[in-house]
Amino acid sequence: MPGYVVRYGLMRQLGEFAARDRDGYARGEQVIIRSDRGVEWGEVLCEAGERTRTYLGAANSSGRVLRTATAEDERSRDEQHRRELGFFDQGRAAIAERGLPMQLVDVEQVFGGERVVFYYTSEARVDFRELVKQLAKALNTRIEMRQIGIRDEARLLADYGDCGKPVCCNTHLREMPPVSMKMAKVQKATLDPTKISGRCGRLKCCLRYEYDTYKEYQRELPKVGKWVVTKEGKGRVLAQEILAQKLLISYEDSRRALVDARDVLTVISGDQSTGNKAS
Repeated sequence: MPGYVVRYGLMRQLGEFAARDRDGYARGEQVIIRSDRGVEWGEVLCEAGERTRTYLGAANSSGRVLRTATAEDERSRDEQHRRELGFFDQGRAAIAERGLPMQLVDVEQVFGGERVVFYYTSEARVDFRELVKQLAKALNTRIEMRQIGIRDEARLLADYGDCGKPVCCNTHLREMPPVSMKMAKVQKATLDPTKISGRCGRLKCCLRYEYDTYKEYQRELPKVGKWVVTKEGKGRVLAQEILAQKLLISYEDSRRALVDARDVLTVISGDQSTGNKAS
């Protein structure tokens, strides 16, 4: 029985879903699936295999494709989106009425109507048991409250990044890895927080994409401060051009030159004032 990787849900979850009703589904095809949450709307990304299972993990290998989405399904989804706007207003009013320390971010109704998920942020632990009872009675369905972080909030609400493309967290990123200022420094990106921060206010995820390559290339270059010998003489490394594999060198006669790393004959270890030998 063929399997397919399908993206589904407001949080753009990924899972492997078996298909029984036809030979194949094309990439980008809109389908109706059954997940552990109920009947949902999804988009086929590719056929499943050992490589996708390694990426997704065993936890995401359940469910099945029910059928291709129809025009009637499209109309039902549009109506569902209109209902979600009303659910959001009801949820926000109920939270304010109870004075709970939480900020409602978005609401998702599973396509089959089995449950409504309220996504919220909060800096404190929230006892929302009575809130859930109130909403379940008002909406006559199962209610799920899901606390999310600031990056997840951007995944739900953000549209385009500074690059002009849809934000990564709302397109291809399955997990959002940690990003540090060290990554920006190695890549010689501007350290202006307003320019290297994403829509979530945190450092941009894309700073991590090329970081491993930069570190690998950097290991092949003499470190800043090291003394080296080239065909032009002996000098000290002032800076590295990592991707270009070049070094800015200050020679003993006060000349400065940008030198290809391949032109370095040897690297001298230790402080020159001690007269240590070349490595």
